Amino acid sequence: MEYSQFIEVRRQLHQIPELGFEEYKTQEYLLNFIKNLPQQYLQITTWKTGVFVKVIGYNPSKVVGYRADIDGLPMKEETNLSFESKHEGRMHGCGHDFHMSIALGILSHFASFQPKETLLFIFQPAEEGPGGAQPMLESTYLKENRPNMMVALHIAPEYPVGTVATRKGLLFANTSELFIDLLGRGGHAAYPHTANDMVLAASHFVTQLQSIVARNIDPLDSAVVTIGKITGGTKQNIIAERARVEGTIRTLSMDSMEKIKARILALAHGIEVGFECKLSIDFGANYCQVYNDEKMTEPFMNFVKNRANCNLIECKEAMTGEDFGYFLREIPGFMFWLGVDSENGLHSNYLNPNEEAIPFAIELLIDYLKSL
Repeated sequence: MEYSQFIEVRRQLHQIPELGFEEYKTQEYLLNFIKNLPQQYLQITTWKTGVFVKVIGYNPSKVVGYRADIDGLPMKEETNLSFESKHEGRMHGCGHDFHMSIALGILSHFASFQPKETLLFIFQPAEEGPGGAQPMLESTYLKENRPNMMVALHIAPEYPVGTVATRKGLLFANTSELFIDLLGRGGHAAYPHTANDMVLAASHFVTQLQSIVARNIDPLDSAVVTIGKITGGTKQNIIAERARVEGTIRTLSMDSMEKIKARILALAHGIEVGFECKLSIDFGANYCQVYNDEKMTEPFMNFVKNRANCNLIECKEAMTGEDFGYFLREIPGFMFWLGVDSENGLHSNYLNPNEEAIPFAIELLIDYLKSL
């Protein structure tokens, strides 16, 4: 089989990015592709906008799960590629089009050549939010068809094609969204004493949030509180009655995550008192850490290390968030970074990964799954 054909599959998927639990065209594409494969060993089941495909092994001792996430991001593509997104304000800016095309390549091989072990391909929606892994794990299908191990990859723009980077133990951080609404009293800019300015309150609050990691978290631990968006006010001469702050929290330990959330609540109370306003806080989607099982990760790393034309890097932990962590919390397995050599990083409007990583990854994972 010529695995370079899956570059075109990626380009087709790249044009139809959809947000979490709205991946209707994506699911349709996946189902049409899978139904055109030999069906002798396949069992296809849908779940919301996701897809399960079981490949029955000829002498199975376990079920190996392989997960690919399928959603895109709410961002405008700026790549000017001939196959750029056809969905305005939507882009596969995190490489899930790569993840899907690689999974389809692996599946295509084993649909024609029956594997020894039973394989379960999981095309998971909503990784970018609100989170599809946890509800998928709670589905009737996965309760009745639970894999014995799980494998997944994520593209890595900073590594060249041919590179696999991973580590035993903690790979990705715990993450939490952060949404804060401030409500005060609006008024005329000429009479500030009659109003409670929520632009001013939000500005003070953002500054205070940046003290948490510096003064409340063990310096030998690692944590990040990032505010990525502030909105407030309607006109330059109207004191803002409302403001909204949006951000993210990332930690390498659950203890630090709990400390940061508690500190945010305490600081919020201080803002309420000091600015005579009301704050509401929503921690949104929370993803647990991605923790690679040592007994499964080490053999995979050795497999890669001994493979020609493949470079293994034992990488450090990253503050990246990934809801694959929910799978690994219940099922042992691992995730790894796949080098795609892009000048622009993940979640960039200009992300343009090297497509030669697709056939490389397909061949690598077919041989790895055969080795189990």
